[in-house]
Amino acid sequence: MSREFPIGLTPPDWLVRNLRPQQAAPLNWAALARAALGMALPLAVGLAVGQPAYGALASMGALSGVIGDTADAYRMRILNIAVPQLFGAVGVTVGSLVYGQGWLTVAVITGIALLSGMISTIGAVSSVSGLLLLLNSVIGAGLPLPGAWWLTPVLMTGGGLLVLLLALLAWPLRSGVPERAAVAATYRTVADLLAVSDSGDGEAYDRARHTVTQSLNQSYDLILARRARYRGQSRELTRMLAQLNAITPVVEAAPVVRLAGKPMPPEIPAAVLHIADAIETGYTGPTGLDLPEPHSETGRAVDHALRHVAEVATSPDVDPRGIDDRLGRPAALGIRTARAARNVVLSANSWRYGIRLALCIGIAQALVSLVPVPRSYWVALTITFVLKPDFGSVFSRALLRALGTVAGLVLAATVLTVVPRGWWDVPVMMVLAPLIPALTPRGYGFQTAAITPVILLLSDLLNHQGTALLLPRLLDSLMGCAIALVAGYLLWPESWRTRVGDRLADAVADTAAYVELAFKDGADPAARARMRRRLYRDLSTIRTEFQRALSEPPPTGRRAAAWWPLVVAVERIVDATTAARVRVRHGAPPPARAEVDQVSLQLRELAEGVREAETLVAVRTDLAGPPDSVLEPLRQEVAAARAIASPH
Repeated sequence: MSREFPIGLTPPDWLVRNLRPQQAAPLNWAALARAALGMALPLAVGLAVGQPAYGALASMGALSGVIGDTADAYRMRILNIAVPQLFGAVGVTVGSLVYGQGWLTVAVITGIALLSGMISTIGAVSSVSGLLLLLNSVIGAGLPLPGAWWLTPVLMTGGGLLVLLLALLAWPLRSGVPERAAVAATYRTVADLLAVSDSGDGEAYDRARHTVTQSLNQSYDLILARRARYRGQSRELTRMLAQLNAITPVVEAAPVVRLAGKPMPPEIPAAVLHIADAIETGYTGPTGLDLPEPHSETGRAVDHALRHVAEVATSPDVDPRGIDDRLGRPAALGIRTARAARNVVLSANSWRYGIRLALCIGIAQALVSLVPVPRSYWVALTITFVLKPDFGSVFSRALLRALGTVAGLVLAATVLTVVPRGWWDVPVMMVLAPLIPALTPRGYGFQTAAITPVILLLSDLLNHQGTALLLPRLLDSLMGCAIALVAGYLLWPESWRTRVGDRLADAVADTAAYVELAFKDGADPAARARMRRRLYRDLSTIRTEFQRALSEPPPTGRRAAAWWPLVVAVERIVDATTAARVRVRHGAPPPARAEVDQVSLQLRELAEGVREAETLVAVRTDLAGPPDSVLEPLRQEVAAARAIASPH
């Protein structure tokens, strides 16, 4: 809802959504301590040996390590921090080799921008790697760096690896603890889902179900990424994967409870929390669950699922041959690398993103080559952050970048004016650096406000310009935002006239296939589970992308808002399908094939209507069947979805 200002001004909804801080998890005090020590220690060493500029370069490398220090699992930390450091070292080396070379510099940096944008489409680690490749190449090409050509990449890489070393110090003592904590956290989200399943609060149930999906995604990613290295031979990982698979029937039972509308005994969510505690501590043995006697079809489904969970979760030995990966076991690293490289070269999306980024960087580099701009490399740095294709709305990031820069400059002006250069920089860095991991989860504008004073302090150690850096920093940031908005946003109609229903249409079609498989005689239960997990994961991604689209200005944001109720409706259709399947498994009569085909046909027609429409259009609703059928709730959800997809 829009907010009314005392002076009578009402900001638009998309602006309010952009400026509202995101809900963040509790502070990660260990990450804050790593940021403080990892960025202040290089400065202290540089000052101690009489080379503060070298210390500043190492702290710049540590900054990239702090930004990438987002994973809980130790093996994921290695990938998130070490791999991007290698790309960053290549970038700063190539950039420094073409420093001051005029149009050759423009051509090389533009080519690197194209490569950076293309590899950013592979995944999270490659995205950060592409970001550092371009950022460091811009720094190397725009800033005179001290020492031999090889010294800067060594110092910056050393700073990043220092953060990695600090992040891995507790690994020998806490190996496997982050993964167990993630699985236990998933169980706790399931307990929350069960607690609200019979509350009658549809919005609370939808939020809880979305939280469960996100937690399952995160836990499966952690376990499967680590298991890919062990080829399924690690007993610990096999056990954790079995625990994740075991909670699936409980998740499937939640929509059954919701449709039944009868109060659930409080012992049920409490039992799930009890099992979660056992998983987190590594306990194996009797759980001592005190479950009430089931007296209904729904109660039997929940009771059966919980007893199975208790048996699997606390079993010391699990046969790896009986464990099925709900998302499919990851291929070997070499196969995945070759597949990713092929996708980058052949994907139209990767070329499109790469060309957009290269165009903006090329314009920026050409502009600063023709027009004298103090500290010109900041223009390209701003574009690199704003135009990352996988980081969300370009429009929103440009807006938040400008606002965050202004806020950061206020803090930087205070630091550069009040604090004398020298050893005082070390305690100042220990205060400023932890703000980055503390504020980053709150949103991009907050992250920019935290990074800006750190970058300016390090730049002052290299250039000794003091507060003279402030105004050029603001002007360059505004120029970069303007270039990104014009050349990377307005000139690409797909950015602001996207048909937001395309991915949703694919999800509706996949839901039709899931309905058919759910009630197909002789279908593999593992195949059903994999399809359901993939469908919920896709819907979670769609929900995230729609929320990003809501922050766009009209017409994209307005169109996304119109389609948003249908996203929720499709999630409820999947829930109703799962609930019907659970009821059949626990004794309800299966539906006739004609009923299944009718629902599937209606969903496929809905998918085509969504795919072909720029706006909501009227669609035919023709659903009828036995009122006592297990598919009756599903038919009601499909009818509601088709009503949503009609003009009001």
